[in-house]
Amino acid sequence: MKKTLMALCAVLACAVVSAQEAAPAPAPVVAKAPDTKAPWPVWLAFNSIEDIDVVGLRLTLPYGECESVTGFDLGVYGRCRYFEGLQANILRNEALDIMAGIQAGVYNSAGRADLTGLQVGLWNEARSMRGLQLGIINVADTVQGFQIGLINRAESAYGFQVGGVNVIRESELVFFPIVNIGFDLFPQY
Repeated sequence: MKKTLMALCAVLACAVVSAQEAAPAPAPVVAKAPDTKAPWPVWLAFNSIEDIDVVGLRLTLPYGECESVTGFDLGVYGRCRYFEGLQANILRNEALDIMAGIQAGVYNSAGRADLTGLQVGLWNEARSMRGLQLGIINVADTVQGFQIGLINRAESAYGFQVGGVNVIRESELVFFPIVNIGFDLFPQY
């Protein structure tokens, strides 16, 4: 009886192991919360990182990050992927993909983004910029418009730089103080 019981347990264990090997592994469940719209036209972002779209006013006290803002972003440090409107945070304004409007603060960044509009601050940066950068230091990869500041740098430009140090790296005249003009045509977006 003991030998029969042991044989039955061994057969059962082998059956369980082979059944587990034959069964397909369950697919991992990847759930991403859908982008949602803020329920109110005024959104208070108190150290929040949310995947939300704000239409209206976002107050960032002291930090706020979201998917997109259409309207006003006011506070200390504001960050979003898409922005349209006025972004006026004291320390930093940051748009990751697309920025259309005005950024005003100490440090304005559309560093990996396309900027259409105006940046006013001590340090302004954009990947591609159509409009005006007004600050102590202005940096952009491609410029269509004006850079006015103490130090202006662009990889290519179709426009003017006014300031102490003006650099357009892909221009025939790479450096020129006071005023530098770029005539580099680059692909339209």
